[in-house]
Amino acid sequence: MASYAPAPTQEAPNGGPPSVKSEGSEESMKLKKEISLVNGVCLIVGNMIGSGIFVSPKGVLIHSASYGLSLVVWTIGGIFSVFGALCYAELGTTITKSGASYAYILEAFGGFLAFIRLWTSLLIIEPTSQAVIAITFSNYMVQPIFPTCIAPYLANRLLAAACICLLTFVNCAYVKWGTRVQDFFTYAKVIALIAVIITGLVKIGQGHTQNFEGLFEGSSRDPGDIALALYSALFSYSGWDTLNFVTEEIKNPERNLPLAIAISMPIVTVIYILTNVAYYTILPINAILDSDAVAVTFADQVFGVMNWTIPLAVALSCFGGLNASILASSRLFFVGSREGHLPDYLCMIHVHRYTPVPALLFNGVMALIYLCVEDVFRLINYYSFSYWFFVGLSILGQLYLRWKEPDRKRPLKLSLFYPIIFCLLTIFLVVVPLYSDTINSLIGIAIALSGVPVYFLCCYTPAHKRPLRLRKFIAKSGVLIQKVCYSVLTEMDFKEE
Repeated sequence: MASYAPAPTQEAPNGGPPSVKSEGSEESMKLKKEISLVNGVCLIVGNMIGSGIFVSPKGVLIHSASYGLSLVVWTIGGIFSVFGALCYAELGTTITKSGASYAYILEAFGGFLAFIRLWTSLLIIEPTSQAVIAITFSNYMVQPIFPTCIAPYLANRLLAAACICLLTFVNCAYVKWGTRVQDFFTYAKVIALIAVIITGLVKIGQGHTQNFEGLFEGSSRDPGDIALALYSALFSYSGWDTLNFVTEEIKNPERNLPLAIAISMPIVTVIYILTNVAYYTILPINAILDSDAVAVTFADQVFGVMNWTIPLAVALSCFGGLNASILASSRLFFVGSREGHLPDYLCMIHVHRYTPVPALLFNGVMALIYLCVEDVFRLINYYSFSYWFFVGLSILGQLYLRWKEPDRKRPLKLSLFYPIIFCLLTIFLVVVPLYSDTINSLIGIAIALSGVPVYFLCCYTPAHKRPLRLRKFIAKSGVLIQKVCYSVLTEMDFKEE
């Protein structure tokens, strides 16, 4: 999605990897802005519309217990996500660094909390979510081959691994390939959902409204159940912060970042609500609750011999979502390296292809490692607490910076109503897992806290005081990676600051 301007290099004084020429130099290797408004919209929509809308309706319905309440939950989830996206639009135009919440926490609260955010992403959030998306892609691709039985475990995981490797290669090879892949698969998944929506609306027009009689009958009144239903909806809405991971690569970010968010969020929210209306028009509650893939059950009843199109659409949707996730997470590691929280070689750029090859390969290897975990879906439960905690912390940082730096240039300045409401709702989302899923939440907290000694050893401690073997290992591996990946270090374009 981005390209980079190459630069002559010079040897680092400590004998480490070569670095780019001095700060502010016109020849320095720096991020080049290549993400247009259309690319930005496709990135956000493509990452938000993953497998969730094809699967999550069951999770929302099982906890809400009625069609009426479930539609209310989907609407609240959309509004909540819009609030968060608007807050990130202000943060992204105020703090023009890539890295999303990592960059915002770093700016507001300093290196320690930002490192813990980076550590949880590196260790659990990004590789786990990518492994799950790849496995979901694989499940739907092999389903037609094994229609009457469960696909072999090894075949499923190998196809998922091939998917991760292919998309890592695409993003390493040429940045335009990644752009075109994202745009194509975004269009494909939106068209598939529009087909579902039109089918449902036609059925409603033909008088198929019996499933909407007594819309709120049997609705759950348990706050815990409603919270879990909201969690399932928010899983589908996740990804609204994708463009903030690549802020430095957006053309005219002060205009295009908030505009891309303003276009994307209503599109996704309306598509999600209408898709659920279409599902509910055709399928009774029991049919949805008994289905592991609601969209496939819907297609079996409506599309006849063309029912194979929906499993294919789910697979394509996962493929596009995985591509966006790989792009965003590799930039997170890239920025973390540039800020000194990860080894220097992760912020290197290929000298000819101008892609962050080491960061992309590191991200791919981590996702492949998590594919080896048999019950990888269970790992998702470990980071609900951490994910919402750090998203909320970044919005709290927005409020803190408003107080600390009231005169700072803010191209987009929201009413304080939005960040305050979002922070309050985030507290709810952080507290609920501690109550309803205590063990997994505590494991997630332990994973985050495991980064504390790493921070003090590898970041806080001055370089000359770190263990000699550690320094030698990092230096030698850095040189090796630089040679293998044919890359050099980069620096930020501070003229934009």
